[in-house]
Amino acid sequence: MSENHTAPALPADLVDLYARARAMGIDDAHVLPYGTDVAKIDLAALNAPGSKADKARYVVVTAITPTPFGEGKTTTAIGLTQALTQRNKTSILTLRQSSMGPTFGIKGGAAGNGASQVLPAERMNLHLTGDFHAIAAAHNLLSAVIDNHLHHGNTLNIDESTITWPRVLDVNDRALRHIVTGLGGKVDGVTRQASFDITAASEIMVIMSLATSLKDLRKRIGNIVIGRNYDGDFITAEQLGAAGAMTVILRDALAPNLLRTTEGTPVLVHTGPFGNIATGCSSIIGDLMAARSGGYVLTEAGFGADMGAERFFNLKCVESGMRPHAAVLVVTVRALKAHSGNYELRAGKDLPEEMLQENVDDVRAGAVNLLKHLDIVRGFGMEPVVAINVFPTDHTSEIAEVEKIAREAGARVAQARPVTEGGAGCLELADAVIEACEAAQGSSPARPLYEAGQSLREKIEAVATMYGAEGADYTPAAAKRLDAYEKAGFGNLKVVVAKTPLSLSADPSIKGAPTGFRLPVREVRLAAGAGYVYAICGNLSTMPGLPSHPAAERIDLDIETGEIQGLR
Repeated sequence: MSENHTAPALPADLVDLYARARAMGIDDAHVLPYGTDVAKIDLAALNAPGSKADKARYVVVTAITPTPFGEGKTTTAIGLTQALTQRNKTSILTLRQSSMGPTFGIKGGAAGNGASQVLPAERMNLHLTGDFHAIAAAHNLLSAVIDNHLHHGNTLNIDESTITWPRVLDVNDRALRHIVTGLGGKVDGVTRQASFDITAASEIMVIMSLATSLKDLRKRIGNIVIGRNYDGDFITAEQLGAAGAMTVILRDALAPNLLRTTEGTPVLVHTGPFGNIATGCSSIIGDLMAARSGGYVLTEAGFGADMGAERFFNLKCVESGMRPHAAVLVVTVRALKAHSGNYELRAGKDLPEEMLQENVDDVRAGAVNLLKHLDIVRGFGMEPVVAINVFPTDHTSEIAEVEKIAREAGARVAQARPVTEGGAGCLELADAVIEACEAAQGSSPARPLYEAGQSLREKIEAVATMYGAEGADYTPAAAKRLDAYEKAGFGNLKVVVAKTPLSLSADPSIKGAPTGFRLPVREVRLAAGAGYVYAICGNLSTMPGLPSHPAAERIDLDIETGEIQGLR
């Protein structure tokens, strides 16, 4: 006699996971669960029938120049996507994945706050599905292949003094900024100077964020330039025979990760290039996947509009072909007070007590930074929606002054309270975004800042002028490299200006909206696989260090319950 067996019921979290994917127009067959609360979305879903991408409304969330504390841009984006859902709009948020370097350093996690978080927050902040580790492994495989090639006779005649490919690690570790490899006997490899970057600064991280398919990823990996030979020719990962194996390591990591907000709205978390030294945007694939729903696709661009949004318009949108219908500019009272120049803020320290006192004059003085960022966003063809992220310490008169300044500048403006009220606290902002998207009438006015045919110097100076600079000054070494890149045919690439996020200039101590300065370019590097040349300005490191008392000291595990403690 045969027995009837009833299939066990799926855990509630897993049921919700599949339901969130269906809300995005993604079939169950394309959902690849990692546990019961996170899933990867199979890349095959991109080309599955039923896409409504032509009806999607694309919204970028950026900000004014932040303080060292951050201004809650991610939290505001989470609150906004929840509010759009409350307004009965299909809404999907796409975000970068957190790097463990800042999580264990000063900044802490990046999963939002209070009533507007990405869940599960612990997994979001602690390597999630392992994508960062895959990127580090692929990156370091190329490093190993380079040194192995040198050790076994160097048939490509690589000039080891020109090698620019470092190793990477997803931990802040200043002791690795400058190292010597190959110490020991001859069997231990060629002795040479080398370095480490943090994984989020890896060119492969940017390549993953800009790739539109596995085929595109493979091509970009092969185009990576690691240095030059003694004849001055550039040497690629393809020539070293490493590109295929690197792509194999990255195959599964190219699929975006599905999480949710506190209120259950879908979130696609994928890639995490740093905003000061890289592109600061989540992946194109994540945005394309979200657009299938035909709803509102919200994405965040790192730091202020001078950084993340500039790279969003000039790189990400150009590569993806997607154009935003609205741009949200997050502002806080405390950031405007900081831009008055009357306060000194330090990461890891509390806000000065006097900064919490009512002072409309300081808000008004710092508003030059807000006005400059409105001009920057408008320079890309967009009319911004100003989102005032309200903190409990803000005073009514100060908030009113920000609203007045924004309206007098011709911008839509709305208050937002994502931390304390979640989606309900962002309904006014959601209405303003809906209005802005409807005003676009289905088409996007967005445009890049420069054209591909301009020279690298012209592109860099276009970005510098956007900041308010009169132009750019190059060290002899930087000028020589720019000339070499142009001569070798890389002049058509885009540019990234790597600088401090704490000022519109390259000097973090200069607040407000400075003018009359020149951008100091001390070094330029080639990221041919990612498709850009980046100019490093000021005192900027691609491997952060830890503070005297890093967040890692406060993080532990409750052995009895298994719960993580101290992670924020």
